[in-house]
Amino acid sequence: MNMKSVFVFALLVGACVVGFKSDAQVADKNDDNKDIGKRTERFCPVLPTDEEVSVMERDFSMKKAELRDLGRAQASGGIINVYFHVVNKGSGIANGDISDSMIQDQIAVLNAAFSNSGWSFNLTSTTRTTNTNWYNDCYGSSETAMKNALHQGSADDLNVYTCNPSGGILGYATFPSSYNSAPLKDGVVLLYSSLPGGSAAPYNLGDTGTHEVGHWMGLYHTFQGGCAKNATTGGDLVNDTSAERSPAYGCPGGRDSCAGRNFPGVDPIENFMDYTDDYCMDRFSGGQDSRMDAQFTAYREGK
Repeated sequence: MNMKSVFVFALLVGACVVGFKSDAQVADKNDDNKDIGKRTERFCPVLPTDEEVSVMERDFSMKKAELRDLGRAQASGGIINVYFHVVNKGSGIANGDISDSMIQDQIAVLNAAFSNSGWSFNLTSTTRTTNTNWYNDCYGSSETAMKNALHQGSADDLNVYTCNPSGGILGYATFPSSYNSAPLKDGVVLLYSSLPGGSAAPYNLGDTGTHEVGHWMGLYHTFQGGCAKNATTGGDLVNDTSAERSPAYGCPGGRDSCAGRNFPGVDPIENFMDYTDDYCMDRFSGGQDSRMDAQFTAYREGK
């Protein structure tokens, strides 16, 4: 088993959050995830509507047309510099002060996950900040202050923040099309204990990071749009990920939530953009690779 996603991406008009769903009430945002063992599922309480997706995709189409008119070649991979920001409330892993080895392992997980796509990740620097407000409210009113203070680089650099997001959130990410309007908010935020070796089992093999970076590179969830009527592109606008009615949890082999001749293939539960457990995820599709290349070229490369 290799070391091993989850999410929020900022739309042009909003954001979507993925985290743990608990059988019990989600703990208070300042509880340091003390009930983490009770939380067993990823969840996303907000998804882009068809109208929101249409707005983003129209803009994407215009950007691609502009690049074609300029004769600009599409990126097909490259090295992405990573600025890693550890936000904690004190020393020690229990306070969010994760080790350098956990960070290196997270980078290794990303490089393994994206290896077939031609994209790789280079850890450029690590900052460590002790700030209890930022640590516990990094998905909330402190997000802007935290990112304004710590963000580095430009559109084609990846900023990763680890902290303790409220409400049991595992992570969230901005979408490429939102960079121009809010460049300092660009990046990925991860629950510190979701990194390899953390305590957020079964989401502690590093693929919360993989999933979030997938959004940062322009991918929707595999279940976006459910059993979309357009079976060629599907709700996630990728032609080689089978349609999926709803998120999959655990690792339900053979699950087929969109039946019928218009929806060939079983659910893509091994895809990094589903909600299955980290150990179950192990791939991006060729179509997702192509979309990431096109999104990076349109919104990030050289910006």
